[in-house]
Amino acid sequence: MEEITQRRLLRSLMNTRHPAPLSSGFLALQDELLSVEREEKGIVAADALPATAAHPQIALWQGDITRLRSDAIVNAANSALLGCFHPCHGCIDNAIHSAAGFQLREACNQLMEAQGHPEPTGQAKLTKGYNLPAKYVLHTVGPIIQGRVTQRDREELASCYRSCLELAAEHGLETVAFCCISTGEFRFPNREAAEIAVSTVKQFLQTPTSIRKVIFNVFKNIDAEIYRELLGENRTAEGCP
Repeated sequence: MEEITQRRLLRSLMNTRHPAPLSSGFLALQDELLSVEREEKGIVAADALPATAAHPQIALWQGDITRLRSDAIVNAANSALLGCFHPCHGCIDNAIHSAAGFQLREACNQLMEAQGHPEPTGQAKLTKGYNLPAKYVLHTVGPIIQGRVTQRDREELASCYRSCLELAAEHGLETVAFCCISTGEFRFPNREAAEIAVSTVKQFLQTPTSIRKVIFNVFKNIDAEIYRELLGENRTAEGCP
């Protein structure tokens, strides 16, 4: 019980600490801990996930995105791009930064200092994955829904998927795993968001690209059901109920 409490305190510190350099000794200890936790959670190889029957370059997987060993996973970030500052919050931004380690926030901070302004909605940035199984993290800011979904919201969400894929292709990446961008704290309706995601990815994959497989990573059962329907999957996708 004490170990769980201490680990929760460390994650709280990781969430609330503002970006700043850390000693190599501390980072070595952190990396050792996160490495053990990564192995305990179990690593899922993106290459081994079965493609959907109708779309040989698309896979569906339900589970914790921080377990995926892929070239890149996508983080639904906020415009500061520094991760979630709420201790142990349940958002994907928090989960990814907590599993990657302090280095991810520092890398994002360097990108944002160089940029000099908040990250616009619909664009993408690339960082290393650090202690994640994934080599890289693609950070994108989705639209925040206030009231009804507008055409601009739809266009910005599509731009999130397109920008991530374009940036991944620029770096020669082959496997990219998307979370359900904007459907959590940003309140984009699940089904409409999924329809935009599937349509945008399918359109992108029709052009020559280094990307061999796109994984739609879902966490909630409702999203798993929606994506199975949109992808024409009658059978159960691996990891899905």
